[in-house]
Amino acid sequence: MTKIKKAYCIISFVAAIFVFAAAIVVWQDDISLYAASMSSEAIEGLSTPTDQGLLDAREDNTDGLHIMYNNDTGSLSTPVRAFLVLTIIALAPSILIMLTSYTRIIIVLHFLRTALGTQSTPPNQVMVGLALFMTFFLMWPTWQQINENAIQPLDNGEITMEQALAEAEIPLRHFMEGQTLEKDQAVFIDLSGETYGEDDKVPMTILIPSFILSELRYAFIMGFCIYIPFIVIDMVVASVLMSMGMMMLPPTTISLPFKILLFIMADGWNLVVKNILQTFY
Repeated sequence: MTKIKKAYCIISFVAAIFVFAAAIVVWQDDISLYAASMSSEAIEGLSTPTDQGLLDAREDNTDGLHIMYNNDTGSLSTPVRAFLVLTIIALAPSILIMLTSYTRIIIVLHFLRTALGTQSTPPNQVMVGLALFMTFFLMWPTWQQINENAIQPLDNGEITMEQALAEAEIPLRHFMEGQTLEKDQAVFIDLSGETYGEDDKVPMTILIPSFILSELRYAFIMGFCIYIPFIVIDMVVASVLMSMGMMMLPPTTISLPFKILLFIMADGWNLVVKNILQTFY
């Protein structure tokens, strides 16, 4: 039975390749016949932008590919907009993690939950949701500048795609450079073998990993500071239990209510969220 399945798969694969090759041959023959059927008088009578594009393609000796940008008006057509939106949606997780404050926020929140010892409380959905909205709050001015300087002018046909990318890079670069440590950036500059002056712009291929490394550094420093008071409570509870001879009772079972009480009395969520946001200003 296995041999029959293998033979069937091989035959199906060969048939698919044959059909694909035949379709390409037929498609090329149709294009050649259409180009050959156009007389010189018909070509001279072309007047619309689309017809003129066909004329330019026929006169191109390099057989190059010609794509018109919405009839040369400069504005984005609906299919192009849909393509850009789908591309952004596909890259959104990477953009969110690599180019925003999300990494630092979510790591600090997870450190906080681990230090409290509450296992899965708050749940991951709540932690991620809080980190997302904190990221939206911090990145909103940057996204507004990108929308005003890059997306809207590109949508109105005032600038080209290359100019829009350059304009969108400016606010993101300003945000990341403000959060990147020089020593983290120097690591990637040394490894790249390039030299940059004080007024030179570091390429994004160096700035982005430097920014991520600095975000991890900040997050772990804040996580260490969060752990200290809860470790003190665990040590005190463990010492009391040992002195009472209650060695079989887990210290975390007794220390958890005290840690939650300390966190509530100190208004912990307000302090943590406030201090995380203040590290970006």
